[in-house]
Amino acid sequence: MKTLLFTLAFFTEFAVLAQPFSVGQTTITFNDPMRTGGFGSGGGAGRQIQSEIYYPATSAGTDVALASGDFPIIVFGHGFVMSWDAYQNIWGELVPLGYILVFPRTEGGFSPSHSEFGFDLALLVTKMQDLNTNTGSIFNTHVAPKSAIMGHSMGGGASFLAAASNSTIETVIGLAPAETTPSAIAAAAQVTVPTLIFSGSGDAVTPPSDHHLPIYNAVTSSCKYFVSITGGAHCYFANSNFNCDFGEGSSGGSISITRAQQHQVLFDIVTPWLDFKLKGICASGSEFNELLDNDSRIVANKECTGSSAPINTAVSSDGTTLTSASTTATHQWLDCNSNFSAINGATSVTFSPNPGNYAVQLSENGCVDTSACVSISGAGLNENSHLQTTVYPNPSGGTIHVDAPFVGTFRLFDLNGKSLSEKEIIPGENALHFMDLKGFFLYEIGSDNILLSGRIILE
Repeated sequence: MKTLLFTLAFFTEFAVLAQPFSVGQTTITFNDPMRTGGFGSGGGAGRQIQSEIYYPATSAGTDVALASGDFPIIVFGHGFVMSWDAYQNIWGELVPLGYILVFPRTEGGFSPSHSEFGFDLALLVTKMQDLNTNTGSIFNTHVAPKSAIMGHSMGGGASFLAAASNSTIETVIGLAPAETTPSAIAAAAQVTVPTLIFSGSGDAVTPPSDHHLPIYNAVTSSCKYFVSITGGAHCYFANSNFNCDFGEGSSGGSISITRAQQHQVLFDIVTPWLDFKLKGICASGSEFNELLDNDSRIVANKECTGSSAPINTAVSSDGTTLTSASTTATHQWLDCNSNFSAINGATSVTFSPNPGNYAVQLSENGCVDTSACVSISGAGLNENSHLQTTVYPNPSGGTIHVDAPFVGTFRLFDLNGKSLSEKEIIPGENALHFMDLKGFFLYEIGSDNILLSGRIILE
């Protein structure tokens, strides 16, 4: 297992940007004059699309004022015979982080039209963006220009119907997306925006080999990711829901984690992706990459190149030369021992410095990010000692295992850099206990000749 590396710069940015907003709620019935049917009334002539909307607010409540700022839109499609309120876990997690969640209530019966649902999802993106300039709406001046379409099961498949040939959204996210009529697999071939698909390996309702993977494989975007949650279920992306749970209970499957655990994996991964794609937080893209490479709870496929790809901040070393994993970014190597000062002329993918601690600042597609510091020493340890060091599990229930080939010190810090604990480590596996701590933390592993840093989650 690789060591999970994050920079202090990311946590500083995260602490500044994260906002614990209250959750406001309103109901709006939109209409499409070119179609008929739908759900709800009062939206005007044509198809009625009653939508439950949850948003960052000044205080919790119905039709309360939005918080200061503008917020990205996420339109969410529900599963087959599932209502919007089964997804309280989704809006309860994302709205406080600064997102507006829109849940259409159409096609909730036993004979849904997948194509109409896809049209609804696509239309709501436009309708919500229009409210930003509507002086009579509570959303006036509060809607950010970037939007996403997201959905579960049937709604996940319909999300690909909505995203086909749709350039008005930044990303499409499918949670156990189901094949639909018309075909979501066929529609995926027309999806060119960055795509993220989640799957549960224990899903017997929409088996991944028949639904999720064919959709993923058909996507033609230059940036797509597939995340299989080990032991995950089909219905566990939502809260407990009778219709979905009954179907899953009679389908079999090899579910080996709890619903709460699956929620945690989902949010650990989808949040940095949304922050990167919809808010432009570059360090969140690096966090997303690191999680896909190192999180033991998942198995991930990723195919992403060009302007949509997060910057890869990984740095390797052979003992004398540092090599950046990114070959396309602009490089500037930094001296960590000299307040991260830029080193004149050190702008290549590789860097062969004097003994010390170094990082690289990477610039690409408008993003700037910095790697963790890596130590170079002229003598002492095996040249690959830092690569042989592992820290796991992450997240941890309170016991952190450090497997290192040297004698050193493990130090734990809060996000402000305050030292919380210091423990000695010896060659081999070390079990370090932090049962009284919960949350996000920084760590540092040091010896005379090596310094590694990263982050750890204690649950």
